[in-house]
Amino acid sequence: MRATFDRLWARRRLLTYLGLVVAVVITLLPFLWMLLGSFKTQGEILRDPSGFLPQHPTSGNYSTWFDRLHLGRFFLNSLIVALVTVAGNLLFCSMVGYALAKFHFAGKRLVFTLVMITLMVPGVVTFVPLFVLVTKLGLTNTYAALILPFLTSPMGVFMMRQFISGIPDTLLEAARIDGAGELRIWARIVMPLCGPPLATLGILTFLGSWNNFLWPLVAAQSQDMYTLPVALSLYSTGQIATQYGLLLAGSVLVIAPIVLVFVFVQRYFTQSIATVGVR
Repeated sequence: MRATFDRLWARRRLLTYLGLVVAVVITLLPFLWMLLGSFKTQGEILRDPSGFLPQHPTSGNYSTWFDRLHLGRFFLNSLIVALVTVAGNLLFCSMVGYALAKFHFAGKRLVFTLVMITLMVPGVVTFVPLFVLVTKLGLTNTYAALILPFLTSPMGVFMMRQFISGIPDTLLEAARIDGAGELRIWARIVMPLCGPPLATLGILTFLGSWNNFLWPLVAAQSQDMYTLPVALSLYSTGQIATQYGLLLAGSVLVIAPIVLVFVFVQRYFTQSIATVGVR
């Protein structure tokens, strides 16, 4: 009886793994086709659009992006905007989350309710008043216009507040008895314990900022301030719209930093998901 149960369990696990492998392969196939296609010439892509392996691999598409299409400038713009936005979210969302989780002050429930309401409002709705405000402040076509509106987010505040609520109050009280101020408690006790949610918030913020298209398209009014998605869309509708190898190479360059970020911090990301699941 025990041996039969073990065989059924092993068979079920094997089928589960096979199903997962098939799902992963199906998910990755378009990305693999895009990556391999970026090393093909225009003629090879037109001759065999569904083919995977390039017969004569070339890096010409990538060199064209950097030498002729000034991809370095767009890449630098996206990197500056994404990194500063991530840093701002980690700083301000953790501070606000700490205040909402551990402080007692008048209007605390109202503030948290407003955060939750803001969480439900689509970001596109705020673009018009935001653009008017940025224009009146004279920030149009600057890094400040691309960064300031996204330095904090209701989702980040909610995430940090939920995690910090689970930190024992006795731990914070012990630090206060030892003479530590609130800023020191936040920096030396709360922040080191918030590694997983901070990593998750950092990944989600970097992903959102790196892929943000509409706001940079509105706020950046010259090519010097364009980010990668805006530049890629510009070229995909311009003279090189039919240069499929160039477009595939540009797409690879846009998603490569996101993949690298996820690879390096995926351990913290999965830990955070597991922690939320347990709670």
